[in-house]
Amino acid sequence: MKTFYWLVKREFWEHKGGFFWAPVITGIVFLVLNGMGIALGEVFGRKWGGMQFGGGNVHLQSDMSLADLQNAGAGIDIMLYAVAAIILGVTAIVVFFYCLGALYDDRRDRSILFWKSLPLSDTSTVLSKLASAALLAPAIAIAVGVIVGLVLALFLAIVATIHGISVWTLLMQAHPLRVVFNLILLLPLYAIWALPTLGWLLLCSAWAKSKPFLWAIALPVGSGVIVSWFGLMGLVNLSTDWYWKNVVSRLLGSLVPGSWVGNASPVVIPGHSNPAALLDTLDLAYHYSALASPSLWIGAAAGAAMIAAAIWFRRWRDDG
Repeated sequence: MKTFYWLVKREFWEHKGGFFWAPVITGIVFLVLNGMGIALGEVFGRKWGGMQFGGGNVHLQSDMSLADLQNAGAGIDIMLYAVAAIILGVTAIVVFFYCLGALYDDRRDRSILFWKSLPLSDTSTVLSKLASAALLAPAIAIAVGVIVGLVLALFLAIVATIHGISVWTLLMQAHPLRVVFNLILLLPLYAIWALPTLGWLLLCSAWAKSKPFLWAIALPVGSGVIVSWFGLMGLVNLSTDWYWKNVVSRLLGSLVPGSWVGNASPVVIPGHSNPAALLDTLDLAYHYSALASPSLWIGAAAGAAMIAAAIWFRRWRDDG
């Protein structure tokens, strides 16, 4: 267990730029842009009677009703989710390319010979890279996203005081601790859902003799084009949309945060004028209802099989 810990820590230090600095820089840029947006909103708000908040139907002003305060608090919660999703999206891009080079780069530069001389199993090596991509990188992104979201909420609280609203009155209507708790609990679901993409990228990284990116993209997309062509010709009785959604997109797009919601139990989403009701509807139970979807478990099983294949190739392929 201690060996596995150090393997994961090695992955972090070797890819600190992508795992840590990419979300941090994204968060800083996001804060700067939103700070400029808040200042612009103040300028226009003074002209048009109050700064709009919560989808344009709530104005930050001293005579806000309880319902408006609740919607403003829910807007802060939604903002925290949105910030975390944006930073997770950037991390997903980093993880995509990390997995493509995870097992290919050390064959290309022949450093695999050094690692194979150490008492480290190929299984532990591959699984440490999987853990770094599926758990470590998203966890860092969530932590950075929460911090950035809280700083942005502080900006809004300062603006609220300018408009005569008590900071505590506004923040008491938000639920930042619940947001953090939900984001942490969504991490295992994200990891399970991302397994097909992670497995496919690691397999391409271990198998491809050159240009793993082209192989990883060309094979799923090419197969989708072929299936679509046969479908147009009427030669196969296979839904083209089904293939693109359940095969191609699962192999290439499962790292997108929240992409499992299409497999969650359908809910009646209230209008955008009521963000508080929207938050109550799209809770953890809604997201985890995706576990009842066969697509999730079939994808996870396929991802596990591809990870096993990547371990096999890692063991026997050492050519660059």
